[in-house]
Amino acid sequence: MAVVTEEQILEALKSVNDPEIKRPITELGMVDGVSIDGNDITVRLLLTVSGCPLKDTLNRDITAAVATVAPASVVKVDMGVMTDEQRKGMQEMLRGGRTEREIPFAQVGSLTKVYAIASGKGGVGKSSVTVNLALAMAQRGLKVGIIDADIYGHSIPDMLGVGDARPTQVEDMIMPVPVKGMKVISVGMLKPRKDQVVAWRGPMLDRALVQMLSDVFWGDLDALLLDLPPGTGDVAISLGQHLPSAEVVVVTTPQSAAASVAERAGTMASMMHQRVVGVIENMSYLQLPGSEERHEIFGSGGAEKVATALSTKFGYDVPVLAQIPLDEQLRVGGDSGIPIIESEPDSVAAKELQGVADKLSGRSRGLAGMQLGLAPTGRL
Repeated sequence: MAVVTEEQILEALKSVNDPEIKRPITELGMVDGVSIDGNDITVRLLLTVSGCPLKDTLNRDITAAVATVAPASVVKVDMGVMTDEQRKGMQEMLRGGRTEREIPFAQVGSLTKVYAIASGKGGVGKSSVTVNLALAMAQRGLKVGIIDADIYGHSIPDMLGVGDARPTQVEDMIMPVPVKGMKVISVGMLKPRKDQVVAWRGPMLDRALVQMLSDVFWGDLDALLLDLPPGTGDVAISLGQHLPSAEVVVVTTPQSAAASVAERAGTMASMMHQRVVGVIENMSYLQLPGSEERHEIFGSGGAEKVATALSTKFGYDVPVLAQIPLDEQLRVGGDSGIPIIESEPDSVAAKELQGVADKLSGRSRGLAGMQLGLAPTGRL
């Protein structure tokens, strides 16, 4: 029987990623050593925090990895905890050697597409659209993050079935909660108690948004979606200041009252030098099973009205991206934590949302609102 070496085991462990950070445990300095005693192999693993919620996953993945080079051996994972110095070293490594905080998506050269999902008023299904759109993008192989920036009305965690989840913290760096192949953070995850009321004003709201953008370790993302609070208040202004290159998707319902305030949300984005990439009309119509008749419960034409007004105002095309019908499963998915994209992928509502994901994922970002990193030069 061939004798396995420590080098072979360490090489096999390179395939094991930390479930939260998505980097190899060997690269993160989490493997403290390997000992071989006959048929017994012990891997000494250092967790970032003692109460790591995913240590069972690490145990299983490490055991499976070692089994690829030592299938007949008995594997034991001996778990310890990093020292403060080791955690600081890992934090600095993850930040690329920088100790200061910065918003990675605001840096020149960032390849992450940032989409702010906005609405003029509440109750139009903005959060449902955000969750399903993000999941549709993730299902297409993109690395996706979600920020629940609706500070007062945070509902994203419950809609994804992680309402009781809490992020792991490494020094002053926060690990987003992994769910359904995405990374998610919300003020609801950062509160001491789930039922605690958030009663913050301007500066506190800005600080919360900056914390979720800069203190959270997002890694490499293809797309970041922010579920904004309704209206044109502090968070929308702060987002424009911190992420002027973000692109905005406006969600409305068909009735004129919703459309007129949705137009204001798009106008606010333009005032902050952000580009509006489209309008989504939710609750467009009701179509009963077996019937071809559409019942326009909330009227019609709202999204088209908003898109036309914004296109005229901005001087570029703002399209209607989708018209999502009333579907009970869309509501059920929000309550159960299983979005309609996952539970009923062949429904009309899910296909409309999948179409939006395809449109946004396949387009290049326009230059309007982008910071090009250019500096003026002196005259010759």
